Amino acid sequence: MPKSPAKTTKSASRAGQTKRGRAEPRSGLSIVVPVYNEAKGLPGLHERVAEVARFLKSKYNLPVEVVYVDDGSRDGSSDVALSLPAISLDVQVVTLSRNFGKEAALLAGLDHCRLGAVMFMDADGQHPPSLIETLVARWLDDGYDVVYTAKAHRENESLLRRTGVHWFYWLLNWRARLKIPEDAGDFRLLSPRAAEALRQMPERNRFFKGLSTWIGFKQVRVDYEPAEREHGVTSWNIWSLVGLSIEGLTSFSVAPLRVASLLGAIIAASSLLFGFWIFLETVLFGEDVPGYPSIVIGMMVLGGVQLMMIGILGEYIGKLLSEIKGRPVYFVAEHSLKEFKEEDAVPRSTTRAAE
Repeated sequence: MPKSPAKTTKSASRAGQTKRGRAEPRSGLSIVVPVYNEAKGLPGLHERVAEVARFLKSKYNLPVEVVYVDDGSRDGSSDVALSLPAISLDVQVVTLSRNFGKEAALLAGLDHCRLGAVMFMDADGQHPPSLIETLVARWLDDGYDVVYTAKAHRENESLLRRTGVHWFYWLLNWRARLKIPEDAGDFRLLSPRAAEALRQMPERNRFFKGLSTWIGFKQVRVDYEPAEREHGVTSWNIWSLVGLSIEGLTSFSVAPLRVASLLGAIIAASSLLFGFWIFLETVLFGEDVPGYPSIVIGMMVLGGVQLMMIGILGEYIGKLLSEIKGRPVYFVAEHSLKEFKEEDAVPRSTTRAAE
């Protein structure tokens, strides 16, 4: 299939400059797919997404583009993404200069979307492309601005993970005015005005699940069954999930600080009650005051609690330092765009580094 000559320039790009002066988004749907070591599964995923784009074009006359954001993959995912054809939809490939993390990749995709509505989905195939039609229908037919998905159940997950997820959302929503839906994932669709509201969020330490809930508008939940991975293994393990949970909590909620304050109040009240009990034992019953063991145990408990509280404060201070520094969330090493022109059915290709 013939292609126009590609134009290539060499330069670096910063995320903070993308939002300012960006072109007014056209009507349509941009599908953002963060990619990390998913080279084997990308062609199959792209084919299924292209089929859905063809259906959306015929039913709603809705233009579709897909934005693949390569987050420092080491298996050639960027080269595979660059080779994907622009059939039925436009294809953008944003290659980041290194691995910045999934939240940064989602932001990079959001910054590069050229169409109005935005959808986020994973590249591992567990977010079924067949569900895209349902999400679009809830947006266009039912008028919802945020259509988010959630796992219908977690029966196939370990007890430890199910328990951890439950307590994470409980702590995140504890005494919060705005509740984040439990089991909600990054697989979601935002209408043009919801996507524009999300772009206005200035923070660098981002938690997309929380931010897309915080913006409000009409929201609806769609349950789904995650598909099995067809290629490779997940890059998430127990420690990376714990780290992601801490990032989410400290980026979006003050619940850990409230828990630390409550724990301090409980320990202080317990200490007063214990001291009063010792006083009664000494004055009324003439018993000796417990010595070395009680002192050591008390010091260890208080020392551990203090260190934990200092650690919680340190997490928030670290977030403040990151925001004050104002560093870009990501850098773009290369940006490629293939446009599908319906009149001649020949995609046009442009490859460049972001300016």
